[in-house]
Amino acid sequence: MAGRLGIEGLRVLVTASTRGLGRGVAEVLLEEGAVVTVNGRSGESVERAVGELAGKGRVYGVAGDLCDLRQAGEIVDRASEYMGGLDALVYIPPPPPAGGFGEVGEDSWVKWSRCLCLSPVWAARRALRHIGGGRGGGMVFVTSIAVKEPIPDIVLSNTLRISIHGLVKSLARELGPRGIRVNAVLPGYFLTDRLKALAEKRAGERGVPVERVLDEMASSVPLRRIGEPRELGWVVAFLLSPLASYVNGASIPVDGGRLYSVL
Repeated sequence: MAGRLGIEGLRVLVTASTRGLGRGVAEVLLEEGAVVTVNGRSGESVERAVGELAGKGRVYGVAGDLCDLRQAGEIVDRASEYMGGLDALVYIPPPPPAGGFGEVGEDSWVKWSRCLCLSPVWAARRALRHIGGGRGGGMVFVTSIAVKEPIPDIVLSNTLRISIHGLVKSLARELGPRGIRVNAVLPGYFLTDRLKALAEKRAGERGVPVERVLDEMASSVPLRRIGEPRELGWVVAFLLSPLASYVNGASIPVDGGRLYSVL
């Protein structure tokens, strides 16, 4: 099955990828023949993910906290060292906690500004020491449909992820002449621990079962279901492939039609 997208041997770092969306992305890339380094905060979670993914292809692991700017750069360097180079960065940030404006304190705003705004910049700067452009690759940043339509109870995400799209557009213009393409994907509702936690919060506030909240989320999507992480992985893999050779500076919703905005 490998080889449909032409990314065999592409060396990719996928951050925050021991579970959830990042794990789905890593799985698809490995199945398509890419060489992948996964990342998580703890050595235990990274070791476990590498063991589970080993049967799918050539995979490495780097533990490190993306919210620590020094570590954000070191993660990139170590991934390049393990893989013998780096062709692409898939930047997925750690998910900020749920909460409305009145629930989020000043310390959280400072911490998550660093995690969601500065860390991607630090990682991208370090990645450019290694990425040379050519047959595909580049960078893909994973944000959220919340940058287009704010979602209740996640004010940190609604506010801070928008900065990444300014970075994507800027990098796409500056790096395009070097053959390095930079794009973003905007996930909607996907079946992850993050979504379950948000559903549990809403269910507790309303006094209803979690399953009811999840059903309501699914019914708000025109496809009438919540996505699987691998479905995001296929879009990311396409963007890294030669098949997307003229896609640069794009922000692509992957949400089953959940967004109602025209642009």
